[in-house]
Amino acid sequence: MRDQMIMARVYISIATMKKKLDLARDLQARLKESQRALGDAGSDADLTRSAHEKMKAMGQVLSKAREQLYDCKLVTTKLRAMLQSADEQVRGLKRQSTFLSQLAAKTIPNGIHCLSMRLTIDYYLLPPEKRKFPRSENLENPALFHYALFSDNVLAASVVVNSTIVNAKEPEKHVFHLVSDKLNFGAMNMWFLLNPPGKATIHVENVDEFKWLNSSYCPVLRQLESAAMKEYYFKAAHPNTLSAGSSNLKYRNPKYLSMLNHLRFYLPQVYPKLNKILFLDDDIVVQKDLTGLWSVDLHGKVNGAVETCGQSFHRFDKYLNFSNPHIARNFDPNACGWAYGMNMFDLKEWKKQDITGIYHKWQNMNEDRVLWKLGTLPPGLITFYGLTHPLDKSWHVLGLGYNPSIDRSDIENAAVVHYNGNMKPWLELAMTKYRPYWTKYIKFDHPYMRSCKLSE
Repeated sequence: MRDQMIMARVYISIATMKKKLDLARDLQARLKESQRALGDAGSDADLTRSAHEKMKAMGQVLSKAREQLYDCKLVTTKLRAMLQSADEQVRGLKRQSTFLSQLAAKTIPNGIHCLSMRLTIDYYLLPPEKRKFPRSENLENPALFHYALFSDNVLAASVVVNSTIVNAKEPEKHVFHLVSDKLNFGAMNMWFLLNPPGKATIHVENVDEFKWLNSSYCPVLRQLESAAMKEYYFKAAHPNTLSAGSSNLKYRNPKYLSMLNHLRFYLPQVYPKLNKILFLDDDIVVQKDLTGLWSVDLHGKVNGAVETCGQSFHRFDKYLNFSNPHIARNFDPNACGWAYGMNMFDLKEWKKQDITGIYHKWQNMNEDRVLWKLGTLPPGLITFYGLTHPLDKSWHVLGLGYNPSIDRSDIENAAVVHYNGNMKPWLELAMTKYRPYWTKYIKFDHPYMRSCKLSE
């Protein structure tokens, strides 16, 4: 039936061109009947009983059209034109889809915005003495299990903390260090004051209060404040419309402009008394007890991470500009990439090897974005080059935000699953089959959740 419909369109075009208008109308009528009969059918079994009769009727009209109109060259030309038109439509829809998914990934859903606003108001109505968390003596105790989580998304942060605690064997030994921005600082505090993580310790800080984190010390902050960077992000030379420039849109995500995203390169400065810390992204879910990570021997390396390369995919040449001599001279294009999102950092080794200094050196060299474009993974790969110990892949499974074909057993056996990609679990464009791994750790019956109409 689909093949018949294609040929019907060809002959309608030729019949119209040759002024055979009765035949064109007959073909048009049969085409509409076939379209109705076919509907959304994906297989023969989905078709209605009348479909066979419609196919016979169409066959008769097509036979008539062949007798009157068939011209091999003309039919070939029409089919080629239809193919080119369909190809253009597909390309246009792909561009549109890319643009819209990038746009959606940058948005904050109304429900989460409402939640943050409600919590913020109530936090600043609290008397100062009620804004304190218990067990502050644990914050600098190196014998405990410490986590770093930098986020401006209250709901996402709540899932990370809740899922970690639910699956921890000894929750009282876990300490969460949250850093947010000034806009979400009150909301983040209020959520965890209302929903304390059991016997675990929690502390929330405001990145804007880190006075040492200024443009004279931090190259990326100086670059983010520069006129050139603002030009790159916001001027018309880099369009953000559907018609053009969707490939640039991913580099204009606000996360690249946020110091929360770059704070991961300053862990010893933020936590000077700690020896080891587990860094977690806010788009992950913890499914198993993570304490085994603190006993993994990093063999003198600074960063413990899951590698992401398979054959040529996710190797250094995917992220770095190897046409630049500084990159080509210092790095192997086939070196294996690794994932941010769940990283065990040895802070003693970090300080010994001056990791932040290495990061500053390369960030200064990338002032004009000639070594890499934007983001934190490329400078991370450079900074921790030769200093990353590969963790077993079962610790961290990636791709739930873009890959629809991850093996279910890999997800369920993973200690941490990561929704990296645009399809975040808190967005409507999230992949439905992966969302329950995230939503199971949300308190949908909470009054704030109900009043902000956040539901499964």
